[in-house]
Amino acid sequence: MQDNVGLILTKRASLSPDTEGFVDVETERRFTFGEWNLRSNRTANALRELGVGKGDRVALLLMNSVEYMEAFFAIAKIGAVCVPLNWRLTPEELSFIIRDAGAETLVFGDEFQAQVLDLIARGGGDNGTAVTRWVHVGPDEQRPDGAVSYLDATSAASDAEPEILARDDDLLYIMYTSGTTGLPKGAVHTHESALWASLTVMATADFRYRDRFLVSLPLFHVGALTPATCNVHAGCTSVVMRAFDPVRVWRLVAEEKIDIMLKVPAMLNFMLQAYDPDRCSHEQLRWCMTGAAPVPVSLIEAYDKLGIEVHQVYGLTETCGPACMISPEDAIRKAGSTGKAFFHTSVRIVDNDGDDCAPGEAGEVLVAGRHLMKEYWNRPEATAESLVEGWFYTGDGAVMDEDGFVYIQDRLKDMIISGGENVYPAELEEVIGRHPKVLEVGVIGRESEKWGESPVAIVVRADESLEGQEVLDFCQDKLARFKQPVAVHFIDQLPRNPSGKILKRLLREQFN
Repeated sequence: MQDNVGLILTKRASLSPDTEGFVDVETERRFTFGEWNLRSNRTANALRELGVGKGDRVALLLMNSVEYMEAFFAIAKIGAVCVPLNWRLTPEELSFIIRDAGAETLVFGDEFQAQVLDLIARGGGDNGTAVTRWVHVGPDEQRPDGAVSYLDATSAASDAEPEILARDDDLLYIMYTSGTTGLPKGAVHTHESALWASLTVMATADFRYRDRFLVSLPLFHVGALTPATCNVHAGCTSVVMRAFDPVRVWRLVAEEKIDIMLKVPAMLNFMLQAYDPDRCSHEQLRWCMTGAAPVPVSLIEAYDKLGIEVHQVYGLTETCGPACMISPEDAIRKAGSTGKAFFHTSVRIVDNDGDDCAPGEAGEVLVAGRHLMKEYWNRPEATAESLVEGWFYTGDGAVMDEDGFVYIQDRLKDMIISGGENVYPAELEEVIGRHPKVLEVGVIGRESEKWGESPVAIVVRADESLEGQEVLDFCQDKLARFKQPVAVHFIDQLPRNPSGKILKRLLREQFN
């Protein structure tokens, strides 16, 4: 078999044609692997008939749905390059990404008509795109002028396996980073890097044939796309939510007999608030993977009391997901750690000179493995800075203990230097987060004439009676003086990107 990611679905359909492969929760549609593969073949052949060829970029502006994943595998089979689009972006942000990627085809859902009409009106100038093929997923009566009906095109196409035109180091997708600083960069993944990411995850995490995996992160995020690929590879059923809803998650866990899932810490926090012991049945739920932000120990312990293992994972778009993961037996013993490197992955913690740090010494995380991205799209300088001799320089700060367990501390760019001492916001957030009246907290640095920078806590109250001084007093005996926040501000909701990371840039703009 050629190393083409699209053929993972082809092979699974051959091995398990009658096994349920995909559940589209929003539309209540269910598909076996055999049915899913035939749909993907029709999509592949329809795209070919529309003129999409090897290497052509195809952008997807779709909510989580069967159309999303059948299009992803279809694009892979015909050797085109998928460009997943964050549907939370504005038309201006979308136009930049589509233009930067050079996508000439856009497959979009009906709910994004307003954004697409804006993109069409922009034309092909400096603020527009090069899109010439607009493919609409939705009712015909709502299809914009000039757009092709996805349903009509795929219904008329053959369901035969298309000619496989890509493999190994050929490009598979370009996934743009969240762009919290500067313009977004497109991380380029190949068939090989995506295949090795799937193999790496399955060799490390406990995926079992016919497991049922709840997908609720957006599929434009590597934290959903890589697990969804693993599910096909391993023969697991993907139960896919259109969007996250904490109450509905608990209902689906019971009704769909969910075995495993992945949630970012903010989602787990919301789920705890929605948990009703009399209505939330989860006996068959083995574990939940979580990452994308430092995970409070208190959150892991809260789920342990419910009998649910929470396995902290650390990964990045540039690594196609895998970097570190905590094993089941260490989840509580080493609570707060993101574990050790995935099976086919190497991780180092290095100082400013690139030398390995001693145990307990903070430094930058480096990741190596065959699942690393190939490059940043059209960004040779950024690529050269980040990929050095097979190692990806993550920009994340961490320590490794004597047993080899990694503890992510924070983005280096978010690190606060107070009086010459490094202060990692994640450490303060963990402490403040233990306060019973605190729902969520983000810590930023504020300029200080005396110390250079001082920490400031931005808090979402769980109890409206909470005062700032109460938070400051709570930190007194838990943090060294130079780490203690000098001020507390309250906010109704912390700004986050789609992967759940707190947007510290926005907090700094608001409170500095």
